[in-house]
Amino acid sequence: MQNKGLIKLFAILFGLVSLYQLSFTFLANKVEDDAVEYSNERGANSDARAKAKFERTYLDSVASKEIIDLGIAQYTYNDVKDKEMNLGLDLKGGINAILQVSVKEVLKSLSNDSKNVAFNTALENADERQKESNLNYLDLFFEEFQKVAGDTKLSDPSIFGTKALSEKISFDEANITVRETLQEEINSSIGTAFEVLRSRIDKFGVTQPNIQRIGNSGRIQIELPGAKDIERVTKLITSKAELQFWGVYTNAEIQNFFFAANSKVAEMLKDDSVLEQEQDSAKQDDIDDLLGEEADSTKVQKSLFTYLYPNVAQSQQQLSSVVASARVLDTAMVNDLLSKKEVRALLPNEIKYAKFLWDYKAVEGADGAEIISLYAIKGNRNDKPTIEGDVILDAAQVFDQLNKPEVSMTMNSSGTKQWAKMTADNVGNFVAVVLDDYVYTAPSVNQVISGGRTSISGGSMTVAEAEDISTVLKAGKLPATARIIQIEVVGPSLGQEAIDASFLSFGLAIILVLLWMILYYGKAGAFANVALIVNILFIFGVLASFNAVLTLPGIAGIILTIGMSVDANVIIFERIKEGLFKKKGLKQSVEEGFSIKGALSAIIDANITTLLTGIILYVFGTGPIKGFALTLMIGIATSLFTAVFITRLLIDSSVNKGSNLTFNTSFSKGWFQNINVEFLKKRKIAYIISGTIIIGGLISIFSIGLKQGVDFKGGRSYVVRFDQDMNATEVAGTLKDAFGSAPEVKTYGQANQLKITTVYKIEEEGTEVDEEVQNTLFTGLKPYLGDTTYENFKPGFEKQGAGVMSFMKVEPTIADDIKTSALYAVFGSLIVVFLYILLRFRKVSFSLGAVIAVFHDVLIVLGVFSITYSFMPFDMEIGQSFIAAILTVVGYSLNDTVVIFDRIREFAGSYPNWKYSKVVDSALSSTLGRTINTSLTTLLVMLAIFLFGGDSIKGFMFALIVGVVVGTYSSLFVATPIMYDSSKKELKKK
Repeated sequence: MQNKGLIKLFAILFGLVSLYQLSFTFLANKVEDDAVEYSNERGANSDARAKAKFERTYLDSVASKEIIDLGIAQYTYNDVKDKEMNLGLDLKGGINAILQVSVKEVLKSLSNDSKNVAFNTALENADERQKESNLNYLDLFFEEFQKVAGDTKLSDPSIFGTKALSEKISFDEANITVRETLQEEINSSIGTAFEVLRSRIDKFGVTQPNIQRIGNSGRIQIELPGAKDIERVTKLITSKAELQFWGVYTNAEIQNFFFAANSKVAEMLKDDSVLEQEQDSAKQDDIDDLLGEEADSTKVQKSLFTYLYPNVAQSQQQLSSVVASARVLDTAMVNDLLSKKEVRALLPNEIKYAKFLWDYKAVEGADGAEIISLYAIKGNRNDKPTIEGDVILDAAQVFDQLNKPEVSMTMNSSGTKQWAKMTADNVGNFVAVVLDDYVYTAPSVNQVISGGRTSISGGSMTVAEAEDISTVLKAGKLPATARIIQIEVVGPSLGQEAIDASFLSFGLAIILVLLWMILYYGKAGAFANVALIVNILFIFGVLASFNAVLTLPGIAGIILTIGMSVDANVIIFERIKEGLFKKKGLKQSVEEGFSIKGALSAIIDANITTLLTGIILYVFGTGPIKGFALTLMIGIATSLFTAVFITRLLIDSSVNKGSNLTFNTSFSKGWFQNINVEFLKKRKIAYIISGTIIIGGLISIFSIGLKQGVDFKGGRSYVVRFDQDMNATEVAGTLKDAFGSAPEVKTYGQANQLKITTVYKIEEEGTEVDEEVQNTLFTGLKPYLGDTTYENFKPGFEKQGAGVMSFMKVEPTIADDIKTSALYAVFGSLIVVFLYILLRFRKVSFSLGAVIAVFHDVLIVLGVFSITYSFMPFDMEIGQSFIAAILTVVGYSLNDTVVIFDRIREFAGSYPNWKYSKVVDSALSSTLGRTINTSLTTLLVMLAIFLFGGDSIKGFMFALIVGVVVGTYSSLFVATPIMYDSSKKELKKK
């Protein structure tokens, strides 16, 4: 081998750089371990939230301290943290969300909230179509407008031909050019939203945040590894930051309306009222006592006051800006009842524009339920506030005279004048500061405020809340609502468990491979092991250098790469053994084994086909799937280098020293030699076996179906841990009452852990709906949760007892998009591979054999999942991870097939006088040792991950295990026979 010195130098430098990059991860972990120890000491008897605060305090205190001095460079904790390897959500915990910026809101804003019938009809129709379509919203709106507009154009003055857009849209302009302008405006709004969100996240304090736009879809992906306060993060990223100042009605001004509304609602609910038992009617009894009514001792009829506590004022001292309160669970019902036309009609003329808004924060009631206050805002015909938030120049978190946190706001000159007038008009009354339709404070005005300063405060406001409010106000208002359409939350406890399980399985897999290589190849196997360890160092070094994210599927990708790295060495060693068997000298056999005519051609072809599937996975995948694809692609590049060059350096060095390498041991000597199996004669039996299995699988798929994951069908999925072993069927029955229909409940890993999946209210939008569903889940599970409070039940923070360990929500719209992308990925990979093999082997029969074998493998894996998902003790959902497994199976199967095809092509050139059937059988027989050895090694690795890896990856690994077994079989008994049969047809045509 030439340039040995250069290769040695490169390997040494690359290894040193990798160690240098990984050292930052070790240093950062050491500081964070110290922070955990500090939090455990200070918060020994505290809850997880308090411990997290102590941990954050410690890390903030050492953030700027030097922790390493190299002489030429010094590094603080923050410097080290920036350079450490990023861990994904499944390993570190945190939140990954995709937000959809409302294009509809942008269009309405650009049209000045047009009342044009055609415009609004098109928006409504686009809303409906978006639920089923993958087109972007503007395209849908444009198509629907064309259907209903008649002669009306988008440039009409009543739509987009407004004064504000006069420089961009001219009168009577064609719809198609207006559409282009609208797309530019939408892109600009999404860009603004992206910058606003990035500004908020940068101030949040999470290390290594990731925020990126997803094409021109109006979607923004945000990933915050390590974030523990999930509720706080959600509010921060979804807050539109629309600040408003309103006058407020007192409870005395509203109470008569409530009494009238109560009677009206009781009348409306009379026909279909539900009778409740006495223990559910404590709230009604209180109201009845107040009104002097006599309640039935056992049953009550539903009315407004079933859900709402009015705050009745019987004297001047009881005047308040809070007009009522309700349980958080009942707020949706209250909103619905108060918005009904029959109820609104009861409002007196002087308050007919009143609108009801809730407090931003609930408090715990006497019965443990969360209670939230209601305010009556002095609305108007145009629904315009007295003052809007664009007058705010600056906002900051400060402390008031009682040392309580608040948000201090400074107004511009216009706002100063407006604020002075508003306070003058409301001396002795109340004014409300409203942020995103939630009341943050509604104090009484004692005097005129002329200095242009005001504040947001509340008795229970925390420093973190005050900081977040000031952050969103300073970052600016979002141009349109950004709602979460997909979210995945992993608690830190589950993340740590995943790390422990991953490294256990990773270590075990490596040990198994190292032992097998030495057991099978002896000293040569030891050389391959050195190359393998160097390969692992290179992979982690590259990941750390480029700040790539390491995920649980990513670790699986690395371990799969180990199998592929071993495969390259196995192919080389088997070729060297062939040379030695033919009595060629050791040096010549080694030279031929590492040559293009030897093993190198097959290795390159096999790695390219796998690389192509990795690229497709990376392009179409998201989150952990991208991580898997990235590590797979990095691993292919590094394993090719280490298997070919590092192993060659070590073997050449040994050969030059006169070592007698045999490439086998007493255990493996004579294995797979002098084999001559007539594979083609068995192809009809193989066709029958494969056909039977596939037909059985297809029958199961079309009758039983497949268990689609939340990311494919939409819904919410919770992994909940309990303090005792649980019965999934019993829990499903209990939750049926809470959700209206039984959710899907299955044991997840341990017997005290359940995965609960529901589509309850998945069509409804808003973070308040997510909160309501989570609260409903908590209420339904209360009998099994012991002393666990709702705060401790929520996802995020370390879990000491029962609670949600992870959570995922996917709205149906994006679920359809994910499913479509997955199908593109699968069929795209098949097309690309078909073309590559056609280009490489110049025969359609080779491409046909490979692609049919891949289809065969995919169908069998799907069939196995359909038949077994109902009784397997682990999750077997069909989702993005499953698609990654399928594409990996495609890559592996092709890897195996290409190696065999490469040998067939070689034998066909070497033995032109042989019958083609003999060529094929001899080529298959000669590669049998490599096929079985590689498959066995890969299976050992995968079994280690399957048995000892995390619960979340078991279904993924099961698909890979089935795929490897089936792929090995198909390369021998499907791909090659199909290629042979189609080759005969090609020859007949010629």
